[in-house]
Amino acid sequence: MKFEIFADVASVAEAAAAFVAAESRTAIADRGSFVAALSGGTTPWLMLRALTLTEVRWDAVQFVQTDERVVPAGDLDRNLTHLHEILLAETGLRAEQLHAMPVESRDLEAAAEQYAQTIAALAGSPSVLDLAHLGLGADGHTASLVSGDPVLDVTEADVALTGIYQTRRRMTLTYPILNRARRVLWLVTGEEKAKTLQRLQVGDLSIPAGRIRRDRAVIFADHAAATELKI
Repeated sequence: MKFEIFADVASVAEAAAAFVAAESRTAIADRGSFVAALSGGTTPWLMLRALTLTEVRWDAVQFVQTDERVVPAGDLDRNLTHLHEILLAETGLRAEQLHAMPVESRDLEAAAEQYAQTIAALAGSPSVLDLAHLGLGADGHTASLVSGDPVLDVTEADVALTGIYQTRRRMTLTYPILNRARRVLWLVTGEEKAKTLQRLQVGDLSIPAGRIRRDRAVIFADHAAATELKI
């Protein structure tokens, strides 16, 4: 696990955008495409806005979602709403290259299986993402892998449904697919994350984030989140 510490949130976002762009160029050169899973959040939206200003082969990129709330289309709680606003409006990315989690389906279990098949069509079976972008909650969750939820124990599916967390049920990528990713990029900002980030650094398996493999991970953090780190 490698740490990169930056002065502020804006610097984290800009550096992360440059990192994603570089990873995309490597993947496209090696395999002809770049398949990445994107998480939501304030800092990720800044990263993606910075990415729109960066040199990327948009025609060879495929984005899937790390997780999504089960809410209607267009709802501001949907990560997809912000992904559309940023990526489709500001880049050459086509709508069919941004693969939405089907959280509006009446049969969410079947929809999760369907989404796993969508990813497999892009990234093989078993699916290997070129990049998994993750955030870290102050409670130690990542994606929608939350302490106490049965989704933490899913080992036979790449996509699964959670219980209710912060008033919403969610669809999420699971440990198996996240831990097969070629690279994991964490964005962690804010002083409220400092103690949790330190727990992630030492490999604390009692928090969900601690069960993500470390050898392929890089963490971009701001000074506020890094105050408890031992580097």
